[in-house]
Amino acid sequence: MSSGDDSGPTSSEASGETAAGTVEETVFTWGAPPLKFGAGASDEIGFDMSQYGVERVLVLTDPGVAALGIPQRVAENLKRYGIEAAVFDGVHVEPSDASFAAAVDHARESGPWDGFVAVGGGSAIDTAKAVDLLTSCGGELMDYVNKPVGRGVVPPGPLKPLVAVPTTAGTGAESTAMCVLDVLSMKVKTGISHWRLRPALAVVDPLLTMSLPPEVTASAGMDIVCHALESYTAGWYGDSARHRPEERVTYCGSNPVSDLWCEKAMDLIAKSFRRAVHHGAEDVEARTDMLMAATFAGMGFGNSGVHIPHANAYPIAGMVKDYRPAGYPQDEPMVPHGQSVSLTAPEAFRFSFSSAPERHLRAASLLAPDAERLSDPSEQLPRVLVGLMRDIGIPNGIGAVGYGESDVPDLVPGTMKQQRLLTTCPKPVNEEDIERILLNSVQNW
Repeated sequence: MSSGDDSGPTSSEASGETAAGTVEETVFTWGAPPLKFGAGASDEIGFDMSQYGVERVLVLTDPGVAALGIPQRVAENLKRYGIEAAVFDGVHVEPSDASFAAAVDHARESGPWDGFVAVGGGSAIDTAKAVDLLTSCGGELMDYVNKPVGRGVVPPGPLKPLVAVPTTAGTGAESTAMCVLDVLSMKVKTGISHWRLRPALAVVDPLLTMSLPPEVTASAGMDIVCHALESYTAGWYGDSARHRPEERVTYCGSNPVSDLWCEKAMDLIAKSFRRAVHHGAEDVEARTDMLMAATFAGMGFGNSGVHIPHANAYPIAGMVKDYRPAGYPQDEPMVPHGQSVSLTAPEAFRFSFSSAPERHLRAASLLAPDAERLSDPSEQLPRVLVGLMRDIGIPNGIGAVGYGESDVPDLVPGTMKQQRLLTTCPKPVNEEDIERILLNSVQNW
């Protein structure tokens, strides 16, 4: 993988041509929504939405956030600016094709709506993206789901304005152009990815995260960690084959702009993640840092992409048996997304280390500036991750959420379906590699 060093290109490199005559990519793309960040920002959404000329807005949230009164406060603020507003509180935590469909049906039956506000974690924001897509462009959900699970249809036109208001510090969904869901019939997690899904505005208010339980703070924060690490170690955009503009995907590989955001996210994580987990109820500075890290990492991975840990996370979450995590609704089994992405991360970065040792070591030093330097450099980043995960109470490998070695052959196909993610991996990965990573992740310490 190219490290983006300061040496000048040769004449063949400048033309984007390799010795074998393959034309390499010379263009990367980067985008992010406008951002309003700070304590009290969520009290200005009525003004923000009024700038789009909307008359009717649907606020989408989940029952837990609705019980805090935050979505209702947003709706009242919208009304003060002459905007008719209603709240839909039926978002499902860790959404599925069924819960997306229920939200879309509600929006279609109660609409039409001129715009949407998502208040909650990634589940609420992703649900709102799907609702916006299907009410704006028509069609069925599986039309737009990424191949090979769905048909991967490109949204044919613009969507209505969506304002994303995160209440957890993790997914970075307020910054990204994708949404994630479980397809229940296939027991697989997948997504929809296109730049039109990116919210019109991200409104990020640290005060909305103060009451998050430690377990949710830890899980969501590990999602930030993996977003930043996977983006930072993704294949360099210039090492892929040249794309025609109509074929260039949202995930273009690591690039100079995404790198900056990911490095800053890791700085903030090192400073404040443990504090947010253990003292989050009173530490506004730590909560602010983690929300900023989530947004920054979203600006990174939302353009460069993620790879093996996220690809493994989809079957780990989609095939859950009886695991019910503390701090989350207990009505059904689930592996929270932040936990599922972190469980195989140490082993995944052992695998990818040889593709870009300097990047892995730089990431380890950002996440743990004072960590002891190991004689085996390939162990540096895994050791930093394991130390962090133990400190904040993340389960010890996939075995701690209900999977054993005998389950690994069933998990591998679900990972291999995530080709959109695996193609971002900095080195080729096959079924045997994924099987070994999963087997070595049954226990992480």
